[in-house]
Amino acid sequence: MIGLDGFEISYVDQLMDAGELPALAALRDRSRRFLLDHGPSVRTGLAWEHFASGLTPEHAHRTSMVEFVGTDYNARQRGARFAPFFSSLDARAVVFDSPYTDIARSPGVRGIVSWGAHDPGVIPTSNPPELRHELDERFGPYPSDEWKYKRPWSSARDTAATGEGLARGIDARREVATWLLTERLPDWDLAVVVAGEPHSAAEAFWHGIDPDHPLHAIPSAAVAAESLLDVYRAGDRLVAELVDATDPSAVLVFSMGGMGTNNADTPSMVLLQEFVYRWATGNTLLRPPDAWTADPTQVPLVPEGEDPLETISQYYATIPRTFTSRVKRKLRSWLTPAQSNDATALDHSLDWQPATRYRLHWATMRAFALPAFYDGRIRVNLAGREPAGIVELGDYAQTLDELEAALLECRNPRTGEPVVDHVERAVAPFSLDASEADLTVVWSAPANAFVHPELGLIGPAPFLRTGGHTGPYGFAYVSGDGIDAGDGGIRSAFDVAPTITAMLDFTPASEIDGTDLLAARG
Repeated sequence: MIGLDGFEISYVDQLMDAGELPALAALRDRSRRFLLDHGPSVRTGLAWEHFASGLTPEHAHRTSMVEFVGTDYNARQRGARFAPFFSSLDARAVVFDSPYTDIARSPGVRGIVSWGAHDPGVIPTSNPPELRHELDERFGPYPSDEWKYKRPWSSARDTAATGEGLARGIDARREVATWLLTERLPDWDLAVVVAGEPHSAAEAFWHGIDPDHPLHAIPSAAVAAESLLDVYRAGDRLVAELVDATDPSAVLVFSMGGMGTNNADTPSMVLLQEFVYRWATGNTLLRPPDAWTADPTQVPLVPEGEDPLETISQYYATIPRTFTSRVKRKLRSWLTPAQSNDATALDHSLDWQPATRYRLHWATMRAFALPAFYDGRIRVNLAGREPAGIVELGDYAQTLDELEAALLECRNPRTGEPVVDHVERAVAPFSLDASEADLTVVWSAPANAFVHPELGLIGPAPFLRTGGHTGPYGFAYVSGDGIDAGDGGIRSAFDVAPTITAMLDFTPASEIDGTDLLAARG
């Protein structure tokens, strides 16, 4: 299995039609081909946990990597929660850098995780333990850490450096994976290799290939287009060498989801928090410069070479906080973040997100917007559920009604269209788990500002990442003896895991979701 994280199939098809990506084109021609539809589950940001666990969000009881910590009015990014589905199979499995694949929970699975993955979801682990040291001695550390989460669009030079760094990372990955599967751990039934560099590249460079992107005309766009192409070419080389070196009986190359223009970062990380803060308090925390607010129909740019998050951070006012005596008594415990009970679990602070600037006000607000990577997420400060809850259960539905109505009134000043596509509500507020929100806000299109008839202009703020998880489909190419080439149509992304168990002719020890993509094969 070769996972090409964030490999957008519509772009892949364009490149193959142009004579690029020869290894993937040859594989396509001999494979059963599927488009993978992740459905609303793509918005959880947990695509690789869905693959590794074989579980839907409903089955896993997990709807986001961001979890609310009620004990201290905080939010944390939490990693993998499950052993990989293939750990229970009677098969020798080797894994290299598959995100959210917790081999610490699976002593029978060999390999290395969190080497250079994009959003690894696990702490660095190798099995056997000495394997990581061997890899470092032979190849050195992963060479592209600096570029994994880069937002370089303000500078053509930084964009080029990011592209070179990510292509170098995927080439290093190809060398390590080949060594791992042919020399160090050659006795395997299932090998899983995942490349995260295409994910990083799509987020950094999408404005270069989308002519409708609001940043397509800036100086870095042409460089971004070439950089994205270079990373995809490197992905093609990885596929070619791994297939040639290992001579497997079957190959499955896949991406769990597609990519496109980012329509979530600025609304979900910057604008929604300010919107809810104004709605709840009547105060303003985000105060963009006059150069941005003078014409909110324009997309704000940042100084060349400056990270947009660093630029935004300059424009938050400091507002005196007033707390009731009840809140003050609890504040001491809130300022000490809760610790995970699992010493091996990945648990990240989200203090780098602008949303956390509002955190110490959450306890005194009727509702507040959590940090988010995808859809907007709003939590009601519900009495009896949150430690300093102020909204009584009898007022819960009205609070959601007011918030939803206000959100639907917001317009994008650049287009005049609503910024919200739709809003989803929690069904049972007291059954909400830490990863759920009372309101989930699904955005309609990229927006750098909101205009509300009463709350006024919110923003503008610049793009953070230019690409995001808005492509409609992932894909899977499956080839091997007895598998007929051809178009298999659109299937669920959750069908990948059961396809592997079927191809290995094993039944997992615990139930997984989805059905075999190849169930109709001869």
